[in-house]
Amino acid sequence: MINTQDQEELFKLIADYLRKDVICMAIGGTAMMFLGYKNTTKDIDLVFKTERDRLAFVHAIEQLGYKEKSLVALYDEKKRKMAGKPKVYSRGDERFDLFITTVFGYAVDFDMARIAQRVDFLGKHELIVYVVPKEELLLLKAITHREKDEEDIATIVKIEKTMNWDSIIDKGKDDELGLHY
Repeated sequence: MINTQDQEELFKLIADYLRKDVICMAIGGTAMMFLGYKNTTKDIDLVFKTERDRLAFVHAIEQLGYKEKSLVALYDEKKRKMAGKPKVYSRGDERFDLFITTVFGYAVDFDMARIAQRVDFLGKHELIVYVVPKEELLLLKAITHREKDEEDIATIVKIEKTMNWDSIIDKGKDDELGLHY
């Protein structure tokens, strides 16, 4: 498990190891921590706009001792065959799930960065982390449908007093999403 403080310190450390500035979008438990919905997560979920940015990030975390891990124990066979699956890196109990532009076929719209929370981590280079809005977070939790995702969705809905349900419904109508709700 990674707590909020450990996550922030890790991002600052990674910025020191980057070879270039990197932009990514936080999803999953990582986004929930940035948005104040929870204090710990099993993994850090990030979506990169380009392969170049993901490679720069991977190079930095490999310098810190992270190794690529198989998807077999983490995702079912259907998810492992889908487009948009992550590369997974771990070190001890810490894990990164690193996607490029799509999460299991669902395109993450980087234009939403203009309305997303932005967190900058400065080191040798800058790591810019945008946090997906709560509506997008709900959809992504439904798509990945991993352990604790239903609980996380319930937590967000319970806390949030305002939610753009029309946006969620419109995006959720796409049969390709594989939503379970």
